[in-house]
Amino acid sequence: MKSSETIRWGIVGSGMMAIEHIANIGLTENAVVTALADPVASSLDRAAAAVGGDVARFADAAALAASGLCDAVVVASPNFTHVDVLPPLMDARLHVLCEKPLATTIDDARAVAVAAAGYERVFWTAMEYRFMPPVAEFVRQVHDGRTGKLQMLSIREHRFPFLVKVGDWNRFSANTGGTMVEKCCHFFDMMRLIVGAEPVRVFCSGAMDVNHQDERYDGQKPDIIDNSFTTVDFANGVRAMLDLCMFADGAEQQEEIVAVGSEARLDVLIPAGDIVHSPRVGFMNPKNTSRAHVETPAAALKAGQHHGSTFFQHQAFAAAVRGGGPVIVSADDGLRAVAMGVAAETSAREHRVVEMSELGL
Repeated sequence: MKSSETIRWGIVGSGMMAIEHIANIGLTENAVVTALADPVASSLDRAAAAVGGDVARFADAAALAASGLCDAVVVASPNFTHVDVLPPLMDARLHVLCEKPLATTIDDARAVAVAAAGYERVFWTAMEYRFMPPVAEFVRQVHDGRTGKLQMLSIREHRFPFLVKVGDWNRFSANTGGTMVEKCCHFFDMMRLIVGAEPVRVFCSGAMDVNHQDERYDGQKPDIIDNSFTTVDFANGVRAMLDLCMFADGAEQQEEIVAVGSEARLDVLIPAGDIVHSPRVGFMNPKNTSRAHVETPAAALKAGQHHGSTFFQHQAFAAAVRGGGPVIVSADDGLRAVAMGVAAETSAREHRVVEMSELGL
């Protein structure tokens, strides 16, 4: 596709994340939303209002795919639907931006990754955290050696509980894959990116201790983890840790990523957008810490809840569609993030270390 041609976008699933994608497509040059698909009419109404113009509506992905109205599609439907939604879109040879997690089980994620491996169009797993400007700069500095030889990586997300979704599908692990898949696949993807190696083993201690205790849906109590500590050993000797709390609404920083190497520690803080460099100075010597702010454009910040990342992801995706850039997050990346999440869920449930070899990875 030529750079001057308009990418016609379809959106499958029209909830909150779809609205964020619509806003960011609106900020992308030569891109327009032409079609929406969702079985829930009220959700379609909200998404159509966000588009702000004439847009075709369909009850399912297959009808959207058959319409011929789209060149590319965002899959933002509930996690458990991805494995069934994707085949008709790929049969129609559309470029695909599939929201995380790629699927809710390793078998389903592997099936998608196998299909995508030979796909002649762009297939991209949406991992927004990679594209936050402060995080992207943090990763660049780690890879450039600013910490020395990386040995330890920690990621903290202290945030608000899961929001309400249509049909309350996100209250149950059978629909989401579990919190460690649904929410934390982002962070497991970041671990692999930063560390530059594959995980060997995972240990997770987690439970649902505070949120959703009084909620019942058809008599069933939710079963999703709301707090956890997860440690991951990587093949190159780096160890990583994820600290998740979903009842820490008042935290000053929602995300903090810390890399510690042989020569220094490096932190990135979100939403502050600051990177803090703390070199080793020896016992009792004066600190030599420096702090730099990474600016994120106001329009990108306003267009979503992921610190401007969705905007930059769309720019990179459009470049790939037009042959001017690589696929940055593949279906295989999506599969491996799901597998780490499944390992963490299994570890928390069975109170044991899970070897990634058990999962065929």
